[in-house]
Amino acid sequence: MAARLGFPWAAGALLLLLLTAMLLAAGMGFMNIPALSVAKAVGGHFFPSLAAGLDPPTVAIVLDVRLPRIMAAVLVGGMLAVCGTVFQAILLNPLADPYTLGVSSGAAFGASLAIVLQVIGLTLPQSFSVPLFAFAGSIAALVAVLTLAAGDQRLSSSSLILSGVIVAAILSAAIGFLKFLADEQVSIIIFWLMGSLSSASRQDILLLAPAALAGSAVCLFFSRDLNIMAAGERAAASLGVNTARLRWTLLLTCSLMTALCVAVSGIIGFVGLVAPHLLRHLAGPDNRRLIVLSFLGGGLLLLCADTLTRAVLPAEVPIGVLTSLIGGPFFACIFKKRQQSNAGF
Repeated sequence: MAARLGFPWAAGALLLLLLTAMLLAAGMGFMNIPALSVAKAVGGHFFPSLAAGLDPPTVAIVLDVRLPRIMAAVLVGGMLAVCGTVFQAILLNPLADPYTLGVSSGAAFGASLAIVLQVIGLTLPQSFSVPLFAFAGSIAALVAVLTLAAGDQRLSSSSLILSGVIVAAILSAAIGFLKFLADEQVSIIIFWLMGSLSSASRQDILLLAPAALAGSAVCLFFSRDLNIMAAGERAAASLGVNTARLRWTLLLTCSLMTALCVAVSGIIGFVGLVAPHLLRHLAGPDNRRLIVLSFLGGGLLLLCADTLTRAVLPAEVPIGVLTSLIGGPFFACIFKKRQQSNAGF
């Protein structure tokens, strides 16, 4: 087993890497901007004297075009990774995340429904209806998964994941029907379902930032109870942990976080699977630390992937496609390793 880093070192290293990646990403694109100019443009937003001498177009590109997208990538990646960490801790299974449990598909169905209804003029403005419908869809998918898995008296993680795959397949067909109804607007839904941060705005940051802060705080508050749950439900109950209430509280919290991520960026799969799994091997299984590290690591992972699609590849590839191409084989490797060793969490 690889040596594990202490929490301060791991958190400090990830934070430094994340800030460096944000600085470099803000300078990359069709117009390359030196890192020093990026730092001056950002600092000039708070202290105007720092931006003296910079061209207004440079400041506008950094602050109005690239920075909102960068912030959205960090917040979405961080929230998805935190949700993956919590799902894996609740189910004691490293294969669990919002994507594999069908929560992302439920949010995508709800948001697609809102878009279709908006096209025919039957809903509230899209900026309000898409997050609302996405949350309703994620909760409905979660309830469907739990109901389908309830036939297993132990409510095992394998049953839950299999139920999630079934529900996701059904929702995929339903989304296909919505695309048929969308007619000439189908391209909007298709591009949105493949995941993209190209339309991220400051309004999206104002939506994501409070949700990331509040949701991560709730998960951190219950992180000690999640550690206790790893010893089994009987041991947790003997130590005063209400496992049923804990599950529902965290599942609802993570469903809301996932819904907001999907409403802003579309479906971005496997970030919540890859980041926690790698960091668990790096820094250990303690959820009090892993939740913080997962937020930083998930934000870094998605930011790097988005920068790759935006500024490195010849044409912009939907980010959900890229993360699935990376995460799919990773998922298969984890599954195969788990199958061969028959190991627990």
